[in-house]
Amino acid sequence: MAEYEQILFDVEDHIATITLNRPDKLNAFTGTMMNEIIDAFDRTDADDDVRAVIVTGAGRAFCAGADLSARGDTFSQGGSDVQTDAGVPRDGGGMTTLRMFDSKKPVIGAINGAAVGVGVTMTLPMDIRIASNAARFGFVFARRGIVPEAASSWFLPRLVGISQALEWSYSGRVFEADEALQGGLVRSLHAPDELLPAAREIAADIAQHSAPVSVSLTRQMMWRMLGAPHPMHAHRADSRAILERGRSADAKEGVESFLDKRAAVYPDRVSDGLPDVFPGWEDPAFE
Repeated sequence: MAEYEQILFDVEDHIATITLNRPDKLNAFTGTMMNEIIDAFDRTDADDDVRAVIVTGAGRAFCAGADLSARGDTFSQGGSDVQTDAGVPRDGGGMTTLRMFDSKKPVIGAINGAAVGVGVTMTLPMDIRIASNAARFGFVFARRGIVPEAASSWFLPRLVGISQALEWSYSGRVFEADEALQGGLVRSLHAPDELLPAAREIAADIAQHSAPVSVSLTRQMMWRMLGAPHPMHAHRADSRAILERGRSADAKEGVESFLDKRAAVYPDRVSDGLPDVFPGWEDPAFE
């Protein structure tokens, strides 16, 4: 198990679990936590033994938002020490969510308790979110005199629709898990002691049966196409991806194992790199 100050990290059965670990502070978000989460995702991307990632919280909260120990000055200096070319500090929540967005492995949020402020916006780039039926959610920024962060103005409307995103963000109210389910923010609700087993069941289904390179490429294709202006962009990417993957050892193994009625053993590795199916699509720079 890797040693961190404010998170826990372990890998078992091809599943990495990242646990926010400031339970006495309701896992309030800090710069240290941001750096450790980013480092943990660097580790999962580099480790071919990891085929899925679960993010959860220790204790009774998932993450109760930013650490407010600086009181009224909490947000006055921006979110991190990293600056844009205009000298504006980058939002730390956004640095975290953008790293999750770039993950080469699928990410499952197991939201065990309160997820408020950055505690909820950090979950938005996760591929699947499940929650305890005791969890509560809140996009509380307007009630703190600030605005949504962590690139949530991009993620949230795409996940739940513009009307629901604005209602939650305008009011800043904290709402129950049932409303999060009805609004499309989470996939399913579970009893507290059944939450992590449910997350591991989802992760294990991916880890045990799907080709890791195919999963990784599928993740990139789906997320990136949310911003495509026309389905032709998807058609071009799909065509390149089908050709590249169709020629791969994984594709041969996938077909042969199906016909032989046996479990597949996929030889290709994510760490060897993914095919470029997005020619001409430049990654957005943040100088």
